[in-house]
Amino acid sequence: QVQLTESGGGSVQAGGSLRLSCVASGDTSDVWCMAWFRQRPGEARARVAIVYIDDNDTYYDDSVKGRFTISQGRPEKSAYLQMNMLKPEDTAIYTCAANPFGNCDDVTGRLWHNWGQGTQITVSS
Repeated sequence: QVQLTESGGGSVQAGGSLRLSCVASGDTSDVWCMAWFRQRPGEARARVAIVYIDDNDTYYDDSVKGRFTISQGRPEKSAYLQMNMLKPEDTAIYTCAANPFGNCDDVTGRLWHNWGQGTQITVSS
């Protein structure tokens, strides 16, 4: 079982920055990828960024490219999301997720097994 503990988040004005942290604990030996999802009001959850643990490849949703950066930490498996140039439309609940090999390509979250508790990000105009 993998536990994910998130920290960071909060409220900021448009143009500001925030950083989210997610640390995995428990049996993390099979964690192959870690990602951040968000759920905006009235919308389905969607992946915004992913990092592959082994080769450090990263991918982003088009809506955050150039503004958000995902990185991983060592030695513990962890994922960080640096969010710059925040916009009001970035307001959402952000949740960290981790997966073993096989379902990392899923962008909906339906095939992800391990989740953090979620944290609210509010960007005011």
